Amino acid sequence: MTDAVPFPPRRVFALVTAVLTLAAATTLANRVLPGWAYPLCGLTAALILIALGRAAGCTWADLGLSTLRRPALVGLAGAALVAAVFGIALAVPALRTIYHDGRVGDPDLGQLLWLTCGRILFGTVLIEEVAFRGVLPGLFGATDDRWRWPPILCSAALFGLWHALPALAIGRNAAVHAVFGATPVVVLQVLAMAAAGVAGLFLHWWRHAGRGVLASVIVHFTTNAGGLTLAVLVR
Repeated sequence: MTDAVPFPPRRVFALVTAVLTLAAATTLANRVLPGWAYPLCGLTAALILIALGRAAGCTWADLGLSTLRRPALVGLAGAALVAAVFGIALAVPALRTIYHDGRVGDPDLGQLLWLTCGRILFGTVLIEEVAFRGVLPGLFGATDDRWRWPPILCSAALFGLWHALPALAIGRNAAVHAVFGATPVVVLQVLAMAAAGVAGLFLHWWRHAGRGVLASVIVHFTTNAGGLTLAVLVR
């Protein structure tokens, strides 16, 4: 009797192709494509990743896409918790510098809606949750019946690497600059990627608790879009 192969060739191929797809997507989105194409790039990459996961033998449950009701309820609970944290930060003057971010600019209402419901939802949240809380954990062997550290840590590590290019601008946040003002850019970049990896673990907990990617999508969107909106309001 032979031992079962944990990663059959088609799954290895899917993993390699998924990582290459993500590398191409982040490069295109951050260095090549115009701003209006950012959401299209994210949506296209997400669809490719789902197709790769299915072709590799992952079920819809493996990808976190088999149900909506429980993930939605858990995600809304997470969104309420995020909103409470935002409220506390706004109520404490010393914490408001978190929202002073030079990357925000001065968008009007229409631009803010485009940034939150266009760029953030489809260009950031959708691709990241489908990739790092859905397809990659599924390909690595994560399941909803129990928490398995190896596939979750692998996905979180890749999530950190995914932020390599965006992390170059992290020093423009007032709170980050106040603490790490004299720190070399490369060191800040590594710290930002490590923080993203840790955030990936927390987001995966919401996906795991909700038994679906929609839960982490809601929490992630509330965090990013809410943070941007508050940064615009308190600038």
